[in-house]
Amino acid sequence: MGERPEHWVFAYGSLMWDPGFPVAEMAPATLDGYARSFCLRSIIYRGTSEAPGLVLGLHAEAGAHCRGLALRVAAPDWPRSLAGLRARELSTNAYAELSLPLMLADGRRVDAIAYVIRPDHDQYAGLLELHEQARIIAQAQGGRGPNADYLFNTARHLAQMGIEDRAMDELARLVRGRLGGAGAG
Repeated sequence: MGERPEHWVFAYGSLMWDPGFPVAEMAPATLDGYARSFCLRSIIYRGTSEAPGLVLGLHAEAGAHCRGLALRVAAPDWPRSLAGLRARELSTNAYAELSLPLMLADGRRVDAIAYVIRPDHDQYAGLLELHEQARIIAQAQGGRGPNADYLFNTARHLAQMGIEDRAMDELARLVRGRLGGAGAG
């Protein structure tokens, strides 16, 4: 009898704390050749068309390494989970859905679905300076709430996983300053 295929998803932002699908296994993982960055203008979940927010995308970058979580989905749950992921992540087609190789913390290598920013998309925000990112994130709100909550949740989960991200920590500090010191995390 042949092996059942494994279905993995790479979580580097909100999927870490809110995957929206049943997770059979969760493991720290590293994706080479990509960096996590606030490079996507959010017009649905963390902003609007009139006042876009900023959310994370995987940005291709030579020599970069993005640490996050590999989420394994059991085969019976995969069709529904993948459909839900596509509805969520591909709603404006700003991401490309790719299968990319991950290195799990325990040494296993797996291929995982990852959502990578499309630099040719009109929601691509490029590599904005931190103060500009903070200005946008502090003001934006969308269907899933304040953009700042997204930032604070991501920073908190990375810290809980022992992943150091100085740019994320500095961005959170700048946003808290703009919010008068208020904010989660």
